Amino acid sequence: MINAVTYDSLSAQVAPHLPLLAALRETRNITRAAELLGVPQPTVSRRLAALAEALGAPLTIPDGRGIRLTRAAELLAEAAERGLAALDTGVRLAREEVSPESGHVVLGFLHLLGRSLVPSLLRGYRASYPGVRFTLVQGSRQEMVDRLAGGELDLALVAPLPEVPSLACAGLVDEEILLSVPSGHRLAGRRSVRVAELADEEFVLLEQGYGVRTLTDKLCAAAGFAPRIAFEGQESDTVRGLVAAGLGVALLPRFGPGTPAGVAEVPLAPRPYRTIGLVWRAEEPMTPAVAGFREHVLEAAGRDPGKLVLAGQG
Repeated sequence: MINAVTYDSLSAQVAPHLPLLAALRETRNITRAAELLGVPQPTVSRRLAALAEALGAPLTIPDGRGIRLTRAAELLAEAAERGLAALDTGVRLAREEVSPESGHVVLGFLHLLGRSLVPSLLRGYRASYPGVRFTLVQGSRQEMVDRLAGGELDLALVAPLPEVPSLACAGLVDEEILLSVPSGHRLAGRRSVRVAELADEEFVLLEQGYGVRTLTDKLCAAAGFAPRIAFEGQESDTVRGLVAAGLGVALLPRFGPGTPAGVAEVPLAPRPYRTIGLVWRAEEPMTPAVAGFREHVLEAAGRDPGKLVLAGQG
């Protein structure tokens, strides 16, 4: 039985000869295999002899003017072809990963940002780099922050900005939070509403972990009450639908463009805002494609990537 040390040593000796085994399996001729590999025939013969010695068994048998592979060599050659195919795929992916023209970016973002911000940023970037592939991941703020910190995402668009020492971030835009009420609600026609006036209202909230939920809880606490929860959801559109159905009120970013049917959006006094920002791992190298997209996002927001000192400031 071959022990682990012997097996690893043998594999290391065989690995450099994978192209030779694949060429011999295809040509069944040492001269033609040498031509295919672009090396002298004596070099192929020496490599073949060294490989047979390492394996402890012959790899070829004379067959007329050519050769045929032994059963052991056939097994190795089949594995060589599979290995070379996998290696070719790996090389292609590696080239894409390090090339800003054809790399891969895994971008996480809040559900609400998928309506206009994310499509706008992607459209602008793909106009210059059409070969870059994107994997888009949506979820709550906390989920995006956790997955970014864990290495599952390259970049994330979240609000509010996280306070995590291992993450760096840059604010992109401040977004106003408004009161959403049913169109027939007593507050629907007001020019502004104080949060304290909502103490007796039933709220439709996003679940814990969403940034707007955290902000709602903080605003209500600052006004001296905890929101009475009627329903909790995972998407702002669902929350708005429940508000339109008269099942409660909610604090949400402006719908835009326009106002959703059955819902009135009323400014709060004083006006609260949340900062939407781009987040990345602070001290981890980026592939050119990821770095390029980060710079595109920051430039689109009027930020100078070269002047950012954000590592660990969250």
